[in-house]
Amino acid sequence: MDAVIVGWGHTPFGQFPDKSLEDLILSAAVEAIGHAGLTPADIDAVWLGHYNGGLVPDAFASSLVLGLDHGLHFKPATRAENACASGSAAVYAARSAIRAGEARYVLVIGAEKMSGLDTPGVTKALAGASYQREEAGISFPQLFARFAQAYFGAFGDQSEALARIAAKNHLHALSNPLAQMRKDVGPEFCNTISDKNPEIAAPLRLTDCSLISDGAAALVLAADDVAGAFERSVRFRSAVQINDIMPISRRDLTALAGAARAFQTAYRSAGIGVEDIDVAEVHDCFTIAELLIYEAMGLAARGRGAECVFEGKVMAAGSLPVNPSGGLKAKGHPVGATGVSMHVMAARQVTETAGEMQVPGAELACVFNMGGAGVANYCSILERAS
Repeated sequence: MDAVIVGWGHTPFGQFPDKSLEDLILSAAVEAIGHAGLTPADIDAVWLGHYNGGLVPDAFASSLVLGLDHGLHFKPATRAENACASGSAAVYAARSAIRAGEARYVLVIGAEKMSGLDTPGVTKALAGASYQREEAGISFPQLFARFAQAYFGAFGDQSEALARIAAKNHLHALSNPLAQMRKDVGPEFCNTISDKNPEIAAPLRLTDCSLISDGAAALVLAADDVAGAFERSVRFRSAVQINDIMPISRRDLTALAGAARAFQTAYRSAGIGVEDIDVAEVHDCFTIAELLIYEAMGLAARGRGAECVFEGKVMAAGSLPVNPSGGLKAKGHPVGATGVSMHVMAARQVTETAGEMQVPGAELACVFNMGGAGVANYCSILERAS
């Protein structure tokens, strides 16, 4: 037995001072359950992907969704946390419960409320996801700047490539009505340090960094032996989690080794190669991360990831569109919601329900969600089941 995705919901991403974490959770949950054609009483269990780290005072958020409807009363609800991959951790835990025969219908929610803190407060909260013995006091922009510095040192200045990645994702977000920043800023703006695009941590500029976001996304998973009862279902061709060691001092910063292993393992499990993937949603928390992911996923050789964006391979009309939703860079990055959001976007692609984001003929979708500085690596290959 395996799990299939039979419904989904997704709030807009942005900064919503009038919405609480609970509001976001309930909104995504209602949409997902309704989209699956189920009622809350049909749900056997709930998993919530939620990082928190001090972003909100809700330290015990897993059961907030039970207030949605009496039909959810007394259902088991569990929070999953794995830094920026908390959403995928929730998806995988829910899938495991169905595969183990412990549940038939599971609701998975990813949610984060980040805008309640100012930028220094958010930066401090996120920094807790690094290796505190060596990296305490170093922000995530500074950590990923070290990846960029190492990569630039080995393969030359890639500033223009990073600017083009940022501009690509902003351009793609124009087709996503749920995206936080729907504005075509262009590569020249992204490649120029200015008052509106200051340097954050050399060589990374503001446009190289993902957004501070509020939002939620949700999935309904069902046992595959009842998939025929649903209007649509999406199956996991493969789903792989690989964790690398935490200290960046012990890793080669010119590559994402854990990501590469996750992709390779997922491909083997699915019986495919990178050339078989039609669309990908990947973890561009910083533009240098997306550049390194091109190489980790096998789209380019080491040191040649820039070719993917310069040659247009990863554009919406390219041979393998990457982040047609706008990615974390422009769609937004409410941390706990991100992994679930990626699975929603991929499911919409393979069911041809992605609207203006639709990649024609998308049959195989790849999701790559990363927690920490390349530490927790989740790679899913999704395809339509019915």
